Amino acid sequence: MLQLTVQYPRPGLAIASVAGDVDLHTADTLRREAMEIIQQGCPHLVLDLSHAGFCDSAGLSALIGLWHAAQAAGGGLGLAAVPDRLMRMLVLTGVDTILPVHATSAEAVATMTHSSATHAATGGEAGEPTGAEPRACDRAHNPAADPS
Repeated sequence: MLQLTVQYPRPGLAIASVAGDVDLHTADTLRREAMEIIQQGCPHLVLDLSHAGFCDSAGLSALIGLWHAAQAAGGGLGLAAVPDRLMRMLVLTGVDTILPVHATSAEAVATMTHSSATHAATGGEAGEPTGAEPRACDRAHNPAADPS
């Protein structure tokens, strides 16, 4: 069984703590629940894997798919507290070169906060959100962000 516990440390960013194995039987659950977070307006997502167990190729595929989804939404995916076994798989497959890996969730949040602030300060790419407009997850977890 796989469980995600989600925290929202700032608007547009979520930390999802993953508990359980990420394998053929649970990878779809991870993908579905994390995609929902991204689609609700939190394109910056940190997956805290400190309580994750085994991860197979289906789990790895889910992580790559989530990275693509976060990028498409103008955000990013970061991994935190990656267990040794999974880290070896990321290095062996080269996925560690595209997915940022951090020692802790706090480090991942700090990195994402810095990179998104820099992105917003430079105006981002044409047509990309700069983070100024409230998003669904901002209103759900930060009533002050609700313009109504």
